[in-house]
Amino acid sequence: MQSVEEIARQIVGREGGYVNDPDDPGGATNHGVTIGTMRGLGMDLNKDGRIDATDVRALTRAQAERVFVEHYFRKPGLAELPVPLQASVFDMYVNAGANAVKILQRLITRMGFPAAADGIVGPRTIAAAHDAAEAAPHHLADAYGIARRSYYYAVADQRPASRKFARTKTGGKGGWITRAEEFIAPRYRLTEAEHRQRIVAWA
Repeated sequence: MQSVEEIARQIVGREGGYVNDPDDPGGATNHGVTIGTMRGLGMDLNKDGRIDATDVRALTRAQAERVFVEHYFRKPGLAELPVPLQASVFDMYVNAGANAVKILQRLITRMGFPAAADGIVGPRTIAAAHDAAEAAPHHLADAYGIARRSYYYAVADQRPASRKFARTKTGGKGGWITRAEEFIAPRYRLTEAEHRQRIVAWA
């Protein structure tokens, strides 16, 4: 079993370096940490009294990993979830905040283990997630990964500016989709033809 620090290191690797994409609601980002997060944590790295893109650029991989472990794993209580889910929910929490937990809550509710879709890992969600994991020990992680993938497609359906994150310029699987499918067994990953069929309406 991987440690949370190892998972955080992999997340930083997936996130890449500094970007400031106008189509990304998160704004300036480095190693996956947004300027909003840095402001919320008071990370004035150059000590000039303000937190701006210069501070984002200065963020190191090690600092990003610590932010993720402390504020995206430990603080929201992801360690209380079933172990097979933790890496994927953690990765999604970095990418989508509390929506990562809401996706899980909706999934396990559909499975018959009700949990309020409030994005909070509270006692009811913890119990329901463990019950779901006991009921489907070999399928829950895949089901969550598939639900993540569906979430990304739905976001892109509703927000055309986000479609470039779900498909490549040539129409293949974009970063969002390949990211979700890293946590899905190969047999549940979409073929390129299935992906293109899913996004045909975007053309």
